Amino acid sequence: MTTPAEKQENQTPASIAVFIEFIDGTVDDYGKGMLTEASRLANALASKWLVLGLGTLSPETLLLLASYGVDQVLQIDCDERQLESVDIQAELITQAVEHKGADVLLLAHNDLGDTLAPLLAHRLQAALFSEAVAYHADGSGLLLSRRALGFQVAETQRWTGRERLVLTASPDILSAVVLPSVKPGKVQLEAWRPTCRDRCGKTRIVERIPADPQTVDLVDAEAIISAGLGCDERTMEQVRELAWLLNASLGVTRPAYDLGYAGFERMVGQTGKTVAPAFYLALGISGSMHHVGGIKDSKRIVAVNIDPKAPIIPNADEVFVADLREVLPLLIERVKAAAGGSQ
Repeated sequence: MTTPAEKQENQTPASIAVFIEFIDGTVDDYGKGMLTEASRLANALASKWLVLGLGTLSPETLLLLASYGVDQVLQIDCDERQLESVDIQAELITQAVEHKGADVLLLAHNDLGDTLAPLLAHRLQAALFSEAVAYHADGSGLLLSRRALGFQVAETQRWTGRERLVLTASPDILSAVVLPSVKPGKVQLEAWRPTCRDRCGKTRIVERIPADPQTVDLVDAEAIISAGLGCDERTMEQVRELAWLLNASLGVTRPAYDLGYAGFERMVGQTGKTVAPAFYLALGISGSMHHVGGIKDSKRIVAVNIDPKAPIIPNADEVFVADLREVLPLLIERVKAAAGGSQ
């Protein structure tokens, strides 16, 4: 078999395998973002790429993969109990990478990817680069960058292709939007059964606990209710109550953070957290360039502002021109009534 080093010397493009975690046979937004990143990386390396996945895929999922330009999918057949062990998953993915002869393995830098990456790098005797935010190919390899020192500087290293590479992509760069240059693929599905005989590893997943919206990192939040300078101390308390009633995460703008309404970890925007929730409610937020830039990938943006000319208005999917002091008490009352007074 040709080694990565020999491929580099022969100037043969590296092959890329992207691991996608299929949830009940479907692809979540993390997975869609990874498909986009795999396509972007393949363009940088002038390389072909394929998808590795554990479990059974639905026909609808295959159509979705095709829309992201996927041509090859290796479906790793395994037992349900094997999915409960990260050790076994690492072994299965290792065998799949070797089976396809891939030189680069790309994973999302989420809880699972962060755990799998060092295990896979060890098993594959590969280089490991985590939380990549950018990559650029030049004449002597692939330049990989990530943030360092509290995001103040960028650390850059070079992968020359002399060994395999396990690469995790930072969630900050993931976008479920299909690249304009992508042409729909014709998916070739290969169902493959590895030789792993173990049914349970040294560790296993015993329970999955849903994230608490009040404490979850804003990057991972599904719904965010954010307060801006249009909120005073009284309305800020009402914003917190509304977020709690709706099981949403609390966010603030830079001015609201400066007033001490919430900690830095709750600040949304390009100087805080860049977020992409399914639902983003902007309360009393004017909509500076930095804030809008940090929420532009949200699926739906709803804004409530007393100023009909606020910059947030054209950047929102739905807008209500109203005074928060009047709206919030009525909204909280309506939410409590819808919950049957159980809150």
